[in-house]
This record gives sequence, C-alpha cells and structure tokens, in this order.
Amino acid sequence: MAKPEDAFRQTGWLGLRARLFHFYFVLRRPMTLGVRGLIHDTASNSVFLIRHTYVPGWQLPGGGVEVGETLDDALARELAEEGNIALTALPTLKSMHFNRRASRRDHVGFYVIERFSQTAPKLPDHEIAEAGFFPLDRLPQGTTPATLRRIAEVFQGEQPSPYW
Repeated sequence: MAKPEDAFRQTGWLGLRARLFHFYFVLRRPMTLGVRGLIHDTASNSVFLIRHTYVPGWQLPGGGVEVGETLDDALARELAEEGNIALTALPTLKSMHFNRRASRRDHVGFYVIERFSQTAPKLPDHEIAEAGFFPLDRLPQGTTPATLRRIAEVFQGEQPSPYW
C-alpha cells in the first residue's frame, strides 16, 4: 500500500541526483544534533542532574541523536540510560540551541519533562559518576553554566539563549 509521502519521493535519475547531493552535503557540511531534558519533579520542586565520569560538572541528562532516530526517541533512550527514567507523557520541546563550545556544527534540542517515572535510582557506572534529584534552591556546587541558564529560562522566565 502506497504511503502519502511516496507521491513526493523522487525516483530514477532525479532521485539518484538528490541522494548524491545529500551525500555530498553530509560530507561537506556534517552537523551533529543532541537532546537534553530538564526533568522536573513538581512534588518536591527538584530537577534531575547527572555528573559524568569524563567531563566536569553537574548537568542535564541527554546525548546525541543517532542516525534514523527522532529527537523524542533519542531523549527517551538517553533518559533511560542516564537516569532509569521513563517518560509517561510526551516531553515538551522548549528551545533549540547552537552548542558552539562542542563544535561549529552542534545543536541541542532542549526539553522539559514533568511526567515521568524512575524505575530505580541511577547507580554509578562507566559513564555516570552520580545522578539524582536536587531542589531548585539547593543545586549542587559545580552545576554547569549551561544547566543554570536552562533552569533560569524555565523557572525564572529568562529569555532563551540561542546558544547552549
């Protein structure tokens, strides 16, 4: 059965040409995409933060979007891996940011999550040194500036920065 989008799919020489151009631009202009989630426990007014084993500071959980993966799927995967957190409702895309500190081509989709469950506390492993919920008025020392900016944008009405 034909899908509606099939009517817009190029075939033959035009399709091959489109795929070759796409391949050229992937090589010429590669771009990376990531996701981060601000998990807010409304009952305790706390947020979930992680500390990696390989970079300093406390930050929001998240990571890279893999080939063939949606942003929502990548977010759900990263939250499960880094915090044993499962989404119980669709997350809200709050903003998009250019992460110029990572590279000249990195962008991050920033989500706010208020409906979730944690299947078990996150124990340390090879990637995550520590993880947990922290009250908004008692964030851990060493919380990264980008994390503090995202928290201020969500809870203090700060204008979202275009930069991570």
